Amino acid sequence: MASQVAITLPESVHTRSRLFVQSSTRQTVAHHFGSAIVEAVRQQDYTCRAGRLTLHLAREFGFCYGVDDALELAYEARRRFHDRKIYLAGEIIHNPMVNGQLAAVGIHPLDGLAHLTPQDVVIIPAFGLPTPELSRLRQTGCTLIDTTCGSVVHVWKRVERYARDGFTTVIHGKYDHEETAATRSQVLAVPGGRYVVVRDLSEAERLADVISGMQPVDMLHDFFARFASPGFDPRRDLEKIGLANQTTMLASESLAIAERLRAAMTVRYGEDEVPFRFRSFDTICSATQVRQDAVAQLLAHGPDLMLVVGGYNSSNTGHLCEMASAVCPTYHITGADCLVSAERIRHKPAFQTREVESRHWLPAGRLTIGLTSGASTPDRILGEVMARLIDVAGESLPPEWAVSGAGA
Repeated sequence: MASQVAITLPESVHTRSRLFVQSSTRQTVAHHFGSAIVEAVRQQDYTCRAGRLTLHLAREFGFCYGVDDALELAYEARRRFHDRKIYLAGEIIHNPMVNGQLAAVGIHPLDGLAHLTPQDVVIIPAFGLPTPELSRLRQTGCTLIDTTCGSVVHVWKRVERYARDGFTTVIHGKYDHEETAATRSQVLAVPGGRYVVVRDLSEAERLADVISGMQPVDMLHDFFARFASPGFDPRRDLEKIGLANQTTMLASESLAIAERLRAAMTVRYGEDEVPFRFRSFDTICSATQVRQDAVAQLLAHGPDLMLVVGGYNSSNTGHLCEMASAVCPTYHITGADCLVSAERIRHKPAFQTREVESRHWLPAGRLTIGLTSGASTPDRILGEVMARLIDVAGESLPPEWAVSGAGA
C-alpha cells in the first residue's frame, strides 16, 4: 500500500499537499539499493559459512526508516516531476553511492540559488536545513520536498521548548554536522534562544567544571566563542540548561553527559533547585539505538574481527566502529574496494578522520567475522563487501549466491 509523504509548497501558497509513493517507486528503490545476498543471510539467522570463514551479521543494520522514506520520496518526486529540474540541497544522507545514484536519475546537487525558478523542485535532505537557508529557498518560489527525518524534527521541537522556557540548549553533537547546524538554527529562531555544543564526554566535563565552579569561566573562553550562540555569556546562560542530542550520537555517551551535567547543577544550586534548572530528554534516534544494541549483542559472541560498512562522514557508522574497536580489531570501510587483498585493507580507524592502509588484517586459519552497516548504507554495498571478503580469503561463494551475483 502506498504511504503518504509531504511536499512543502512555497510559503506564499500557504498550503501543503500529499504525494503518494507508488509501489513501482518502492520497487525501483529496492532494485537500486537492495541485496539478494544480504537477504539470503538474513534468512539464515544472520549467519553465513564459507570455508574457514563464519560471517555474522548484526541483527539490525543498514537503512533506517528515515532513510527509506527520504529515498522513496526523492524517487517519487523524480517520477512525479519528470519534466522539471530537481535539485538536492546537500547530501540526502552520508553515503557517496546513494548520492551518486540520485544524480544518475537526474537529482543533482544544488549549486546556489541564483538560477532557481518557481518551476524547479528542491529536495530538503533527511538532516533538515538551517532555518535561514530554508527561508531563502522559499523566497525563490520553488517547490520544496521535505525529507527531514521525523526523529530530527522531534529534537527541533524539544530545543524550541527549551528556548521558549528560558533554558539554554546543550547539544551533544558535532558542531558542523548538517543535523546539528539545523538544530542550532532552530534554537536561534526563538527570540533569546541560546545554545552550546559539546562533541563528547570530555568537552561536557569541561563545561560541567565551569557550571559547578570548579574551573573559572575564562578557562573556556575560546570554547564558548567557537561552539556557543552569538553573545553567549556563561555566567548568565548556564543557570538553566536543557540537554538534546544529535540523533546519531553514541547513546551511552549521551546518558553519561546528562548525568555529569546534572551533577554539576546539583553542586552549584543544590538538589532542590535541579528540577527547575536542568532538563534532559533522550533524543537519540531509535534506529541509531537499535543498531548500537545489535553491535553490542554481536560483540558479546567474541568475533575475531569486525567490518563496519558506511560513509566515512556518517556519524552513526563511526560510532558503531568506535563501539566495536573497544572489543576486537575493527575496520570501518566504505565499500568492497577497500578490501584490497587478504594482506591489505583501506579503512578509517576509530576516532580518526583519515583513511589509512593496514596490512596483515585478515589472519590465516578459521575466523569469525562480524559485520554491520550504518543507517545510511545500502544493503547492496554490504552484500558486495561480504562477497569480496569471501573472495579475498580464498574461499568460494555459497552456491545460493551464485544465482543472484555479488551485491545483487
